[in-house]
Amino acid sequence: MRTCKVGRLLGLFGTLSLLGVAAPLPAEAAGEVNREVVFSEYSDESSSHEIARRTLSPLTALELERHITSVGKTMNQQPINLAEEHFVVYVAASCPPRGCALLVFVPPWEDAQIPAGWSAALDRYGVIFVSAARSGNNQSVFDRREPLALLAAHNMKQLYQIDAQRVYIGGFSGGARVALRLALAYPDVFAGAFLNAGSDDIGNAQIPLPPKELFLKFQKTPLVYTTGEADTLQLGADMASIASVRKWCAFDIHDHVERSVGHDVASSTTLAWVLGALLHAAPSDPKGMSKCTQALEEELNRKLSGVVRLMEAGRIDEAQQMLAKIDAHFGGFGAPRINELAR
Repeated sequence: MRTCKVGRLLGLFGTLSLLGVAAPLPAEAAGEVNREVVFSEYSDESSSHEIARRTLSPLTALELERHITSVGKTMNQQPINLAEEHFVVYVAASCPPRGCALLVFVPPWEDAQIPAGWSAALDRYGVIFVSAARSGNNQSVFDRREPLALLAAHNMKQLYQIDAQRVYIGGFSGGARVALRLALAYPDVFAGAFLNAGSDDIGNAQIPLPPKELFLKFQKTPLVYTTGEADTLQLGADMASIASVRKWCAFDIHDHVERSVGHDVASSTTLAWVLGALLHAAPSDPKGMSKCTQALEEELNRKLSGVVRLMEAGRIDEAQQMLAKIDAHFGGFGAPRINELAR
């Protein structure tokens, strides 16, 4: 593999995109495709313990840790053997002086491939693309899809000149749902997310909030949704997902409906719009975010105080039931007090 070229600015194409003009994409890719790529470097971020800490609710993570300990194992291990995995990498023809942006893509399919036509948009914006094989919808989210994406991001930053402030997570269909989980749990790794025809509500038992320090960072993370206009079920899911994200005080949201398209991967033109939205996202309103977050904290404190009152009154079963509901709703945002009350 070669390092991406550095020095040429985005030029006219980038300027037209900022102005909202649909500049034509090049007919052919000018970058380089590397297939069957094998990585070797591990990261603490991809360990089972760290994934559990970030993606599971406090009570669920505590229960899992107790189970693992009871069978004489630990959760500090890496769930992936990189020697057995391979990735596809597309290196853009040129990058800005500060380095390439990086798009880590979670697919619904099993092969490591670049969606047709995407290389032209990647070239336009100086974006490197990486995607893992055996990371499709039939694979475990916790044991494979999430750690594979995290390890891809980590290794690409070791091998290429990557702008750490422009590392993005994306996916199509079921892969987009995984991408949303990773954007929520790893806002210190991924600066934004591209959700193509796949999304979920957040802040529930299925997709709990991460620990508070990460959640506050996620609130500033741009999310870009794009779905085909004929994919009516997913359009409805996008609306629900966007509403839930806004309820949790994250307001940097971009939504695009691709015309004359069903449940299909985004076109190169739509990808170019997505990359432009991510690369040039404006900061969210800090005052509005702070006020919204304060209201969440007050609600959490009221509910936790209710648990304490039930425990002091000896109504332990009711207290445990109430704590379980708080755990499912607030997730890591309620830690460490949820853990303390659970003990």
